[in-house]
Amino acid sequence: MNNIVLPKLSYKVMGALFKVQNELGSSLLEKYYQRAIEEELKTQELSFKREVPVALQYQGKSIGRYFIDFLVEDLIILEVKAQQHYSPKFFKQALSYLVETNKPLAIIVNFKGTNLRFKRIVNSNFKQIDLSEKDNEFE
Repeated sequence: MNNIVLPKLSYKVMGALFKVQNELGSSLLEKYYQRAIEEELKTQELSFKREVPVALQYQGKSIGRYFIDFLVEDLIILEVKAQQHYSPKFFKQALSYLVETNKPLAIIVNFKGTNLRFKRIVNSNFKQIDLSEKDNEFE
């Protein structure tokens, strides 16, 4: 468990995601899973922001922005998908979000298929701080 980034918080988030999957199944559109996740995160009393804008910069100038599906406890980026297959672009997208925001962990969750599928992506460039004290709040 010592090698897992934010184990308690990420397990709590995963519990919320599994609850949504168990109740809604795997045949809905992404936006419905996002709405259900929002309600479940509230039930779990987790702090979160939805559709978080992140500015894109080129040579110090703004060239646009993109939106993170969820930012949970200001630590975990949660990207929600409802696709038959994972695409390499999902991982590239999550990695760029991690780098731009300097968050330690992203979870990509995919609700299509028989079982809930998820991937954890750790930001190897995260400006290291001790996350264990923050993570212990989620026991």
